[in-house]
Amino acid sequence: MAEAKLSSKNQIVIPREARDGLKLKPGDKLEIVVQGNMAILFKRPKSFAKAIRGIARGVYPEGYLEKERKSWD
Repeated sequence: MAEAKLSSKNQIVIPREARDGLKLKPGDKLEIVVQGNMAILFKRPKSFAKAIRGIARGVYPEGYLEKERKSWD
């Protein structure tokens, strides 16, 4: 686990371990999600649509989606 310290200007330096893990480079944008007393930091994708494409692949049993789509008619 890496540690960061908040400066007097309310800035932090993201440790190398985290930068390498997220493949961050200068100019990249980050998203921060606050949940209670915890913050989750992640690299902002250039396209959210491309980032989540295929995320549910393999979640549904074979033929389930086709059956559901036919029920819409």
